[in-house]
Amino acid sequence: MSTLELHVDVGVPIDTAWETLHRVEDYPRFVEGVRDAHTDAGGRAHLNVEAGGRAREVEAEVSDRGEHVMEWLTTGAPELTGSFSVRPVDENTTRIQARVEYDPDTVRENFGGPKGFAQTNAIERLVRSDLEHFKEYLERA
Repeated sequence: MSTLELHVDVGVPIDTAWETLHRVEDYPRFVEGVRDAHTDAGGRAHLNVEAGGRAREVEAEVSDRGEHVMEWLTTGAPELTGSFSVRPVDENTTRIQARVEYDPDTVRENFGGPKGFAQTNAIERLVRSDLEHFKEYLERA
């Protein structure tokens, strides 16, 4: 398994960032490849994703762990786990830390793309881009 950790500071109070992160239906606005998203009553997120030229549905169990930590785990292929932690920098600035654990071969098989170092770089670029889009989305509101 590989682990990726990245963060971004956003110019909004912590409660705004935390609430927005929980609105899964808004993910298509800032997560690349997500075409539709919703949650069910059991806390399971359903994402319709287009990646590597293929459309697929990804389901994940989402839960809050501790104060301002949201964890997620896919319930099928591809096997991915991760978390978002949200911490105040000051009254109007919040740091969002993303952590993703993945097997590069599993990601390649499910979403396409090269193996090894190139795949790891692609995942890092994607997560970094999604965090930047989330920042823009939050700061525009």
